[in-house]
Amino acid sequence: MAKKTKKGKITIDRELCKGCYLCISVCPSHLIAVSDKLNQKGYYPAEYMETDSKEKNRKCTGCTMCAITCPDIAIEVYRG
Repeated sequence: MAKKTKKGKITIDRELCKGCYLCISVCPSHLIAVSDKLNQKGYYPAEYMETDSKEKNRKCTGCTMCAITCPDIAIEVYRG
């Protein structure tokens, strides 16, 4: 029987994010990057990068490390 991999997804509230980028440093799948657009406070917020089917090894597992690390409580994690 094949082992099921955990599936997850995150959302980042770009207006709450102050660009500390701690979430980027703790994401084991490297799915969070710096946005190229400023938010209303003048920060470049972090953003979640959806992966395409070619990169099956880079999927969000819903580990919650990014949300736990975020000092601004700007990240919500969804598991499914």
